[in-house]
Amino acid sequence: MADQYARVIIDISHEKVDRPFTYRIPDSLCGVIKAGSRVRIPFGSGNRERTGYVVELSEKAEYDKSKIKEISGLVEGSVTAESQLIELAWWMKERYGSTMNQALKTVLPVKQQVKGAQKKYLRCLLERDSLLAAWKEAEQKKYKARARLLEAFLSSPVIPWETAARQLNITSAAVTPLIEKGMVAVDSQYQYRDPAGAIGKKEDLEGNTPIILNSQQQAIADDFCGRYDSGIRETALIHGITGSGKTEVYMEIISHIQKMGREAIVLIPEISLTYQTVMRFYRRFGNKVSFINSKMSAGERFDQFERAKKGEISIMVGPRSALFTPFPDLGLIIIDEEHEAAYKSELSPRYHAREAAAFRAKQSGASLILGSATPSVESYKKAKEGIYRLYTLSQRAKKDSRLAKAEIVDLRKELAEGNKSVFSRLLQKKIEDRLEKGQQIMLFMNRRGYSNFISCRSCGEAVKCPHCDVTLTLHRDGRMVCHYCGYSVPKPLNCPSCGSPYLAGFGAGTQKVEAMVRERFPGAKTLRMDMDTTSKKGGHEEILAAFAAGEAQILVGTQMIVKGHDFPNVTLVGILAADISLYAPDFSSGERTFQLLTQAAGRAGRGQTAGEVVIQTYAPDHYSILAAARQDYQMFFDREMAYRRLMHYPPAWGMVTVQMACPDEQGLAEVSGRLEDRLKAGLFKLPGVEMIGPVNAPIYKLHDLYRKILYLKSENYDILIKIRKWMEDFFENGDIRKDLTVQYDFL
Repeated sequence: MADQYARVIIDISHEKVDRPFTYRIPDSLCGVIKAGSRVRIPFGSGNRERTGYVVELSEKAEYDKSKIKEISGLVEGSVTAESQLIELAWWMKERYGSTMNQALKTVLPVKQQVKGAQKKYLRCLLERDSLLAAWKEAEQKKYKARARLLEAFLSSPVIPWETAARQLNITSAAVTPLIEKGMVAVDSQYQYRDPAGAIGKKEDLEGNTPIILNSQQQAIADDFCGRYDSGIRETALIHGITGSGKTEVYMEIISHIQKMGREAIVLIPEISLTYQTVMRFYRRFGNKVSFINSKMSAGERFDQFERAKKGEISIMVGPRSALFTPFPDLGLIIIDEEHEAAYKSELSPRYHAREAAAFRAKQSGASLILGSATPSVESYKKAKEGIYRLYTLSQRAKKDSRLAKAEIVDLRKELAEGNKSVFSRLLQKKIEDRLEKGQQIMLFMNRRGYSNFISCRSCGEAVKCPHCDVTLTLHRDGRMVCHYCGYSVPKPLNCPSCGSPYLAGFGAGTQKVEAMVRERFPGAKTLRMDMDTTSKKGGHEEILAAFAAGEAQILVGTQMIVKGHDFPNVTLVGILAADISLYAPDFSSGERTFQLLTQAAGRAGRGQTAGEVVIQTYAPDHYSILAAARQDYQMFFDREMAYRRLMHYPPAWGMVTVQMACPDEQGLAEVSGRLEDRLKAGLFKLPGVEMIGPVNAPIYKLHDLYRKILYLKSENYDILIKIRKWMEDFFENGDIRKDLTVQYDFL
């Protein structure tokens, strides 16, 4: 049997997780030790026994075999949360293609303690008689500060240091002699940073708010919990129309899981959803809930993970990274709005939270719930095939609430009849009607900024980013911004290409729409919500709270306003340009469009008053737009899957994309050509594989890097993983230039 080796990390809490040590696996433990195993190892020159975690397995020795020590044994006992997370990192590395270090940094996002606040207390160690004697002695000897402190101890044996310093004017010099004599002790208590203070008043977060489910909701909760109690751990998809009360079902099931002493993770796709979602969970579960998001400080995130590890909380709410909360007995993972693209990582490893959650649930003996009004075609296909358990909510949770009536406006006719405004005549009429009635309106434009781009009317050239192959977006402050790399310059007076002064903006973003709303409806208070207005900490909560309180009648925004929010007074949603996402260079653009439009339509009429939706489009006959207007998911799914099967796209076939990037354009062309030749020579041995490319990426130049992309498709996913591993070897051992980077993405 060939020797096997393990790379072991001694302290996973240390920031430098890329410092593992190599050990030989004894024959008796081969096949037993895996990534995540806790092992005993001899460490250092004295071979002192230490405990570590196996992070990687290999059949290759990195240096002289005779100098490699052997693992002493496995650590007995239960599997820790850290063990599970390291095993998850190994699975992600193998599944998606990355270094183990990249995977570890993903699943162990907080690697060193961020110094937090320590609250100090002075505690009296004397019996009352001894304390009285010491106080009298201090009075006689004129030790005024000491006397004040000892007198205060007569009323309370524990005094916060801050109180002693500010109110009693006590200094360290007065306390030190008492500590040395054993009369007083100093205690420290770690003060967790509390993110809940940013989302609501304490009296609103007490928990135990009763919830009454309707018959459909109760039936789903009862069936799921009954199966859970019988030991069935599965993945379930809750397909519920917008406003059907999926969150109430989640909370009912979580309550059941909690009673069993287990914890739950709730993933939400957008930071903008944190405010309303977390408030609902706090009202039900009180201080057993915490949350994380990207706007929190490193210290706040560290504290919430520590609270989870210690069992002080049992529910974590947050975006993708919340999946890696180190709960000791995880019993349930919920992915709300499971169709959202935000669940796919854009950094290596390019994992999907849905797949990673399924693996972690299996590790923990937990169940996984996916929920959406517009499920991804991947999830719905599995549900229809019986791989997932399918639950359906076909009615809205609130009594008398109905799906909004949708009307499609053909913008081609509007233009032909002389209306050049961003608002169709029908939408203008309905906005005026709602303003008169004191109702609220949401206007959705899936593009921020003032104008989409600036181009020259003389030579036709658009003003582009010098670092990326994209146009710059004009903002209202007169600056032009690249929304990919952040490059920013003032709007030029003349065309950079020909010098002409005739530059004009084309297209409209949220800033421009906001300006048009204020001009067209001057009496209406308007708010705008996009990446620009929510960049500061608490920006999402501030805007959403103001709109919920009725401080504005119109909310203009990007897709962050159409997901999951519940504003009962919103009776009209205007979708200003339904085509923006439809013609993106992506095979799933039709699905993305249907999801966005359906979610946007779902914001209207969630209270007692009926809602309406106006969908403005240049493609009124496209099946995605027609299905969204009817809120008919089955119609959309049938048409979309027919298209995917015809074109061999996921989920009908598996697909992996390989993106190569290099600062040297010629060097990139040379490497991609070599890869193409090698693949063509070898793919004939693998039946049923299709290759497209390498071709220039949709954005060819990004951050001063030229990019090419290769597509490989097969019905057999294992074949794609095999090809990926072959390519990894090609790039690692094929004398490839060092400035070339490669990224794999499984779809």
